[in-house]
Amino acid sequence: MEGEVDMNMMMKKGKRIVVAVDESEESMHALSWCLTHLISADQPGNGNPTLVLLYVKPPPPVSSFFDAAGYMFSSDVNAAMEKYGCDLVNSVMGRAEAIYRSFSTSMTVERFVGKGEAKAVICNAVEKLRADTLVMGSHGYGFMKRALLGSVSDYCSKHVKCPMVIVKHQAEDN
Repeated sequence: MEGEVDMNMMMKKGKRIVVAVDESEESMHALSWCLTHLISADQPGNGNPTLVLLYVKPPPPVSSFFDAAGYMFSSDVNAAMEKYGCDLVNSVMGRAEAIYRSFSTSMTVERFVGKGEAKAVICNAVEKLRADTLVMGSHGYGFMKRALLGSVSDYCSKHVKCPMVIVKHQAEDN
């Protein structure tokens, strides 16, 4: 049928699938979708795929020129921000682990944490990790928000060299 993709053809034995995860429900939905449609145990010939969970920590705040003496961001504040960042990584990876553990499939799971601007880190990580497929959730931003903030998934779709799946999270009807 036109417009459909045969997911079995996308996945071959031993493939590396990178799933970008963050604090959002959309990224966890994308992970579930990936596990169901790309790594599912009932798909013959999948072998033992590798699932790479990719989380990007935002860059640290930049001190302004008003902070010449270094008082605004003391070492205590920097340490607290670093701890918060680590706690956030552990929280997101914990949520992701709960999702992939609920699937009964044989796979290798790796974690990769980058730091910086999400779109650049994701594109670089996909290349460095030699990903066969990138999976990302869509936040569903409207035109104005996308224009102002930019779309990470849109940027990645134009710059990664592997196939990419953008998973839209559809709200359930009441």
